[in-house]
Amino acid sequence: MDFPILTTLIVLPMAAGIAVLLLPRRRPELALPVAIASSLLPLGAALWMLVQFETGVGGFQFVEDVSWYQPWGISYHLGVDGISLLLVVLTALLFPISLLASTSIKDRIHGYAASMLFLEAGIIGVFLALDLVVFFVFWEVMLVPMYFIIGVWGGGRRVYAAIKFFLFTAFGSALMLAGILSLAFLARDQLGAPTFDFVKLLDVDLARTAQFWLFAAFGLSFAIKVPLFPLHTWLPDAHVEAPTAGSVILAGVLLKMGTYGLIRFNLTLFPEATVGLVPVLATLAVIGIVYGAVVAIVQKDIKRLVAYSSVSHLGFVVLGIFALTVQGLQGGVIQMVNHGLTTGALFLLVGMIYERRHTREISQFGGLGSVMPIYAGVFLFTAFASIGLPGLNGFVGEFYILMGSFLTLPVWAIIAATGVVLAAVYLLWAYQRMFTGPITVEENRGLRDLSVREIVILAPLVALIVFLGVYPKPALERIEPSVDAILHRIEQTTDYRVPDFGAGVVITVGEHGE
Repeated sequence: MDFPILTTLIVLPMAAGIAVLLLPRRRPELALPVAIASSLLPLGAALWMLVQFETGVGGFQFVEDVSWYQPWGISYHLGVDGISLLLVVLTALLFPISLLASTSIKDRIHGYAASMLFLEAGIIGVFLALDLVVFFVFWEVMLVPMYFIIGVWGGGRRVYAAIKFFLFTAFGSALMLAGILSLAFLARDQLGAPTFDFVKLLDVDLARTAQFWLFAAFGLSFAIKVPLFPLHTWLPDAHVEAPTAGSVILAGVLLKMGTYGLIRFNLTLFPEATVGLVPVLATLAVIGIVYGAVVAIVQKDIKRLVAYSSVSHLGFVVLGIFALTVQGLQGGVIQMVNHGLTTGALFLLVGMIYERRHTREISQFGGLGSVMPIYAGVFLFTAFASIGLPGLNGFVGEFYILMGSFLTLPVWAIIAATGVVLAAVYLLWAYQRMFTGPITVEENRGLRDLSVREIVILAPLVALIVFLGVYPKPALERIEPSVDAILHRIEQTTDYRVPDFGAGVVITVGEHGE
């Protein structure tokens, strides 16, 4: 039997979380170091999986499939493909970085460290689950520790933000559960027994009406998590009130659970509904791109500005997904990773300046470049990556998305391109006000620059931002076969034909998607 690497990735942080809770309460200084060291184990396992992953294969690898409850067709089915692979590695990378950046947590450290580790297990489980019941369990498991991270260790309005986050997510979960159960019963009518297995559900022939209703049930749940306009209102509050590590994980990987779900389930299980709803989803994505950017421009709180930038950037990801082209979908997947790196770094930088000044108001800064030159340089570098400067990772994802979207959704792509310009406006204007010119607030004059620990925290993200910007081939060649498999299934089950980039074809929808 092959080594169960996927189960190991889930069990390691879960076991570490339990171990942290069992540490003596009289030794709170042990909790974070043990959690940081423990979080390096799943990172090592994820990197091993990345190296062993076979490129050129569109199917699932490292599959683990054990019957859980046969009468209901529930199985413990895990697998990883090119779409989920990079998200698992990103998750495993961001958690030790986030824990290392959690020195500001002074109360209930055992509970905080354990919550972070349980959250890691839940998120990795979401990306690996190929049984819908197992997927739903991990989806709900993730909700609980994130609720406590915001509600216990967050800012002044933490309880309000945590409850809002919980209610939005719980509403989406109820819709998804209804969709999962309906899909299983529809499968029973055709296969003779209910099943929640994703691979087996691919053989179920769903009527057009059923596809649209199921697409809505799954899609609304995922759209809330993205969050897609106009379901985004929970996100800024959650980001602002969450501790730094919570914001990093929220932006870095938790929001990607929504876009991942749209790709894995909506596009694959409901292809006819996907083709029919392309204009609706693309329109909402473009509105989110422009709206998030415009609202970010007027923000006075730098953390809220970065939060609204996530609404805009995730709009790009959704547009790429529903362009239904190889380039668009490939760009959407790699942009999920790129956004996790750049926005994660921005939230870390915001947390570092907040620890020094205990304010996030842009007006309270000015001239920081003269007293914190290393910090100012890293901030500007990360801002350039977020904007999409060529040579940095953000350019690769946005270029692929706009290139792929222009094939099928040219008007939407042109409007979305304004989001790139607006991103330059809100990030560079914020940089100008915070870092250039003379020092405007006397308290800033004695601020210390980045410490060695903070440089170590940021270094992996900076390195990956450059690497994926200069040489994205290793990531793209792992993503492309899985993207091809999804688009091939859409072609096989609908009248839609994936356009070739060289042909400049625009979207044509036949009788199944008029």
